[in-house]
Amino acid sequence: MTHAAIVGWGKCLPPSVLTNQDLATFLPTDDEWITARTGMKERRISHVPGIELAITASRRAVACAGLRGEDIELVIYGSCSNDETVPNSASGVQQRIGATRAAAFDVNTACTSFMYGLSIGSSMIKSGIVKNALVIGVELISQYLDWDNRNVAVLFGDGAAAMVLQESEHETGVIAEKLQCYADSRHILRVRGMGTMYANLGVQFGQTKWDFDGQEIFRKAVQGMSEASFDVMRRAGVTMDEIALVVPHQANLRIIDAVAKRAGAGPDKVYLTVRKYGNMSAATAPVALVEAVEEGRVPPGGLVLMPAFGGGLTLSAHLIRWGQRMTPLQPCDAELPPCSKTALEIVNEIRAQKKLGEAQASRFETLSFAENRGESSERLMAAGKAPGTSSRKGAGSGNLL
Repeated sequence: MTHAAIVGWGKCLPPSVLTNQDLATFLPTDDEWITARTGMKERRISHVPGIELAITASRRAVACAGLRGEDIELVIYGSCSNDETVPNSASGVQQRIGATRAAAFDVNTACTSFMYGLSIGSSMIKSGIVKNALVIGVELISQYLDWDNRNVAVLFGDGAAAMVLQESEHETGVIAEKLQCYADSRHILRVRGMGTMYANLGVQFGQTKWDFDGQEIFRKAVQGMSEASFDVMRRAGVTMDEIALVVPHQANLRIIDAVAKRAGAGPDKVYLTVRKYGNMSAATAPVALVEAVEEGRVPPGGLVLMPAFGGGLTLSAHLIRWGQRMTPLQPCDAELPPCSKTALEIVNEIRAQKKLGEAQASRFETLSFAENRGESSERLMAAGKAPGTSSRKGAGSGNLL
């Protein structure tokens, strides 16, 4: 049986660090409040487009695998904040790394985009369509954040990671997986302003308003990630005692703690990056896995459990068996261009641009979404929820995840 081993890995994090103290200069918050509710101290803010982060991470991953760009047969770009929609972002990475014969496409399942891409790439290798694949998780959330909304502004950051999968006779890579979506809860995490339905409304691109029901997101995330984790362990016939490390999506420390407790994983078995990077959406889980490998937290041949969730509400869990190699096969000199601004300076420039279009953004409130039409609308009305709004208790109330 053919398997899809992870043979290359790399990450790219912007150099500019936005601290909780920085956020407190323009939000009614402080370090103690943010830390207590999220576990976050810092996050990165990019001075370059997201695709540049992806290219740097990809070059590092390809070199780690001992390959050249022209060897790559498939590029999967996981993100919900693409620099472009047409052409796709994956083709931009493909061009820059010289993968001239590769197929390339984008995947958007929000924070689970890399994990879904990992399943797709692995399946295409196992089925014989390609011999290898480059899977990327990247996000440039800073450009789309509502920086005046304390509920979301403290949570997110920018970053990228990439992994090279390659066909193997050994049972490595993804050995069990679970993909699912709570579509009836898609309205509890929505970024108004991203998508064609917001076109031609007189609102500048980049202006957003977030529907963010923190209490319900917490409940669904813990439920989904826990159940998916149990599912993949059952499918693989393993227990938590046999798993070397749990590398969860780093949305919030309270969510991670709740999932770990349900799944029976002690604190020493859970790998965390939430303190220094926050939530990088699609980049979060792969960055954490790359760092865990670099720090020697993943033993050769060890099992890694990776549960995640994202807007949609998508959810996933992957059980991965790492290979025997822990170090790159080739060095890589790929670097981002230098940054002359602090993270706070970059954010304040973004905020100033958004202020120019603030008045027009009220038009977002009048839109009718897919789940508010036909039978879905009738169900919402029967449940006492207003179409087009996030009406669950806690929405917009200042509750974090």
